Amino acid sequence: MRLVRYNPSNEFQSLERSFNRLFDDLIPVNFRELTNFTKTPAAELTETDDALHLKLEVPGMEAKDLDIQVMEDSVSISGERKSETKTEDDGNTRSEFSYGKFYRVIPLNTRIQNTKVTAEYKDGILNLTLPKTTEEKNKVVRVNLEQN
Repeated sequence: MRLVRYNPSNEFQSLERSFNRLFDDLIPVNFRELTNFTKTPAAELTETDDALHLKLEVPGMEAKDLDIQVMEDSVSISGERKSETKTEDDGNTRSEFSYGKFYRVIPLNTRIQNTKVTAEYKDGILNLTLPKTTEEKNKVVRVNLEQN
């Protein structure tokens, strides 16, 4: 019978290798693959006396890929990201692509004039100016108080 010396560090190294294999299987090697997940764009809504201002973050898209629909009490924004890269090196061609759709409806707390909305898209940021309806602002209701 042969005598083998016990080394606890071997057990830890074996456990570490097992965890590394597990995480290698779960997490993609190329972190660009993580962008394939569909993401809801971040939005910021601010209000002034005359209008609501909606700022939406949609990087990597072109204006033609966005569909914006404005109702009197909500804004609907949808789009599709399309990213394709192709490289050639020593006769080998490498092609990568990723697609992802998103759809977001943002309810508005005040009614707006949806026929006078203005939009600007620059550097991956969509800015919408949503003017409030004038009848909402100037609407006055007289309350009669009856006395007994």
